[in-house]
This record gives sequence, structure tokens and C-alpha cells, in this order.
Amino acid sequence: MTPAELLSRLLFRDGLILILDKPAGLPVHAGPGGGENLEQHFVHLRFGLPHSPALAHRLDRDTSGCLVLGRHRKALSRLGKLFQSGRVEKTYWAITEGIPAAREGRIALPLAKETPKSGWKMVVDRDKGQAAVTDYRVLGTGDGKAWIECHPRTGRTHQIRVHLAALGCPVLGDPVYGAGGGPLHLHSRAVELPFYPKRPPVTAEAPVPAHMQTALAACGGPGEGGA
Repeated sequence: MTPAELLSRLLFRDGLILILDKPAGLPVHAGPGGGENLEQHFVHLRFGLPHSPALAHRLDRDTSGCLVLGRHRKALSRLGKLFQSGRVEKTYWAITEGIPAAREGRIALPLAKETPKSGWKMVVDRDKGQAAVTDYRVLGTGDGKAWIECHPRTGRTHQIRVHLAALGCPVLGDPVYGAGGGPLHLHSRAVELPFYPKRPPVTAEAPVPAHMQTALAACGGPGEGGA
């Protein structure tokens, strides 16, 4: 990713916060195998400050959309408290294989990490899992698929992917909890941060990535060139 490409993905900027439109397929930080990651490019987002911004939360490698960064230590601390207390409103769009029986609802299934020989994954574990809650509603359907808006109320790893799979509607393209066979159709559509006590919340909305536009249009959503 070039500096110009990175800057073109900037959705919000002020003295304390940056919000990026993260591309799908690029991990946010370095993994054990190395390779390119988003964090290594943050030096281009200093905008005159002595240090690069840092991640306030995480997105999976194959998830696109709104990613919040703090520009210095105090901002990161405040952002961390907002995320940990559940005060950040996060909106995700997913295209799923299959359509939920209920058009809207709450999924409250505890999750735990499982490490089989084939690689780790998250599983529903009612005995030892950590509490995980996702609110959802179906925005449209088509061709046996659903366009679903999700609002995670907790921040567990792979939460939306596991919860939708537990409904019998895995995210399209999910190689771990679904059939795979293509890019993951999960997008961090919007974020709302009540960061400043006496100002309106900081908000950002990320455009639909190219790889989701065809399936989204088939479910009645914005298609190619849509917002």
C-alpha cells in the first residue's frame, strides 16, 4: 500500500483520532509469519506529530471497513475505555449463506477459543466461554442469501462470524465457519464514538468494498458504485 492509497482511505481526522477504511485481506498488525500489515504504514499518518498513531481496537485480516486509531497515549487510553465499556456503537454489514428464521433478534452465545491440530477457531461454549452478544436485523434477501446489519455488544474474536454461523447463516466466503470459496463478506460499515463530553459523537461510515457489491445488490443493497 502506497502512502497515497493509505491517505485516500482516511474517513476521519482530528487532533486525537483517525478512522481508516481498512482494506480486506490486509492484517492490522504483524503475525508470526511476517508479511505486509497495516500498522507498518502508520508512519505516514503522523501529520506532524512525533509518533505514529496506534490501534484502538482490531479487525480481522479479511474484514474491511472502519478502524479507529489514537494519535497519542492519552487518546488511546480514552478510546480503550470506550471500547471496553461497550460505549462505542459499531455497525457491521454481512452477506450470509442462508436467511435467518427471525428477521431480527439478539444472539447471546458465549465463545471460547479452541485449538485443534487444523488451527485455532472460536466455538460456542456455554460452560467455559466468555459472554458474547450480537444484535442483528435482516436488511434484505436474494438468491438464498441475506444482507444483515449486526451490532456487536461485546468484542470477542470472530464474534459476528461465529454467531451468524450459529444461526445457520455463515458469512459468505468464510473459510473457518462457513464454506469459504471466496473473499469474506463482512464489512465494518460505521462507527460512533462518544469521545468528547460536550460535543456530538465522532462518526464515520466506510463505503462498500468492491468484493461485496454484487452480492449486496442481489439482496437489495447498494451495488456497484453504491455508498
